[in-house]
Amino acid sequence: MSKTKYSEKAQDKVGKVMHEFKEGKLKSSSGKKVTSRKQAVAIGISEAREKGLKVPAKKKK
Repeated sequence: MSKTKYSEKAQDKVGKVMHEFKEGKLKSSSGKKVTSRKQAVAIGISEAREKGLKVPAKKKK
């Protein structure tokens, strides 16, 4: 069974977002401070996807 792969640049993007989150500077689209670690990761993946970096597709229901 193979794990899903993220590109190096996508990992860097998520890492930068997590750094912002840990410093308390990360804001959601509504402008409120992000307090959830899961939400911070989701924002990082979303931003990487917008830039066209290699990120796995969203899970389908």
